[in-house]
Amino acid sequence: MNKKNLYISLGIAIVAIGGAFLFSQNNPSSLVRSEYVSADTSGLSEASATQTVELKNGDTYDLTASYVKKNINGKEYRMLAYNGSIPGPLIKIAQGAEVTINFKNGTDMNTLLHSHGVRMDNAFDGSQTSQKEMKPGEIFSYQIKFPDAGIYWYHPHVREDFEQELGLYGNYLVVPGGADYWSPVNREVALFLDDILIEDGTIALSKQEADRTLMGRFGNVMLVNGETDYSLSAKRSEVVRLYITNSANTRPFNFAIEGAKMKLVGADGGAYEKDQWADSVTLGPSERAVVEVLFDTTGTFVIQNKTPDKTYTLGTVNVSTDSVEVSYASEFNQLRTHVETSESIAPFRQYFDKIPDKQIKLSIDMGGNMMNMMGGHMMPDGTMMGGSMMSPEGGIEWDDENEMMNQMSDSDSVKWKVVDQATGKENMDIDWTFKRGEPVKIRIFNDPNSMHPMQHPMHFHGQRFLILERNGVKETNLVWKDTVFIPSGETVDILLDTSNPGTWMAHCHIAEHLEASMMMKFEVK
Repeated sequence: MNKKNLYISLGIAIVAIGGAFLFSQNNPSSLVRSEYVSADTSGLSEASATQTVELKNGDTYDLTASYVKKNINGKEYRMLAYNGSIPGPLIKIAQGAEVTINFKNGTDMNTLLHSHGVRMDNAFDGSQTSQKEMKPGEIFSYQIKFPDAGIYWYHPHVREDFEQELGLYGNYLVVPGGADYWSPVNREVALFLDDILIEDGTIALSKQEADRTLMGRFGNVMLVNGETDYSLSAKRSEVVRLYITNSANTRPFNFAIEGAKMKLVGADGGAYEKDQWADSVTLGPSERAVVEVLFDTTGTFVIQNKTPDKTYTLGTVNVSTDSVEVSYASEFNQLRTHVETSESIAPFRQYFDKIPDKQIKLSIDMGGNMMNMMGGHMMPDGTMMGGSMMSPEGGIEWDDENEMMNQMSDSDSVKWKVVDQATGKENMDIDWTFKRGEPVKIRIFNDPNSMHPMQHPMHFHGQRFLILERNGVKETNLVWKDTVFIPSGETVDILLDTSNPGTWMAHCHIAEHLEASMMMKFEVK
């Protein structure tokens, strides 16, 4: 039985035992926790266009999170923005620079500013292991260093499922110190891929508590840079470098531009060792990809999310008959080797084949009500009957296949787990301590026999790592990462560069899974 058919059967069972829930569906007031508390846009400014802000070493910049109103498909919604725009300002900064960001919480909720993937000092990580949550009206000065070239981003680290979903995200573009780090292009463009869940003209989101914790919140409206009709203009023979970030709560994207020639050149922490041609690029939540695209003919090219079952249109690139003054097509057609990346990895190769220092398993616990509705029964070894029957094809859930059951889940009924396989400790009870400068090999196993196996994007704060192997197969083209996307049933070995002292978090970057306890901490001394 495949997963989709199994869910149909489970749905029938839920209908049979869930009359009260179905009643509540017909009476929305009885499901207050699933409703977005306020739709009031009176007095709010319209969300503005994203601005590029260039900062130099030593500069100070003011950043505020606050409410705005934004038009989505002809209707105004109350949303959140950094400095009034969704996405927030693109902060462009030179590699090696250090700046101060004076961040103000202009919202009515606690929040933090987390600089995702940036190897800054621990005190400015903007997570709960390094800072108290900022109350409404509070200001905190983040002193942030940018040692690595590439594309990074900033977002909340309190109720990400709510605040990030409503528009709190923005990019850092760190310009390499070497002029030839990237190949020459005509233009650079940053793209955020996102989605939002809107039902009956209302953003389906609870301010009181996280819900949809089982599968995470899949949106039904696709967004590129906050827009449903994103359009990019280009000239014939133009080469464009795209910096792509997945800011969705849950949805993985398989990014493609139909009919255009695309080259994958970088990821989370900068350039790959070698460029490679790509028809599409898969991104889990919080992952980034750097691609270069040649538009050698005129016409309209469709930006797509191509899943095994469906292709979504995300936007368009309109290529005019005008030609660029200088074309970099010949450079584009060459696959470069990035010496800087290989040199940065060289000191770590001696650790590639060592036995893993740590091993963790990704799994789930459910409360009795959820377990009964899913037809689960505990086996003597502690696993759930039926586990692998429910594993999605290819190990990835591309869409919400059972919205009813997902909507009923919350942080009380579902507990997602990171389990230390040596000690049995789970989530924040894990107490790893590492020595600075001594790389750590970590094996991560995404259990396909748990009650609800699905993919998990695992993010490590404050450090970078290399993905060495997937299911025993060595990676042959390495790149520095801060998030690893792990389909159900997959085992991944990473090598953590323990370069930054402090107490840090590691967690699943599906926002609803983070709210359902799927996080741990580790210390680098």
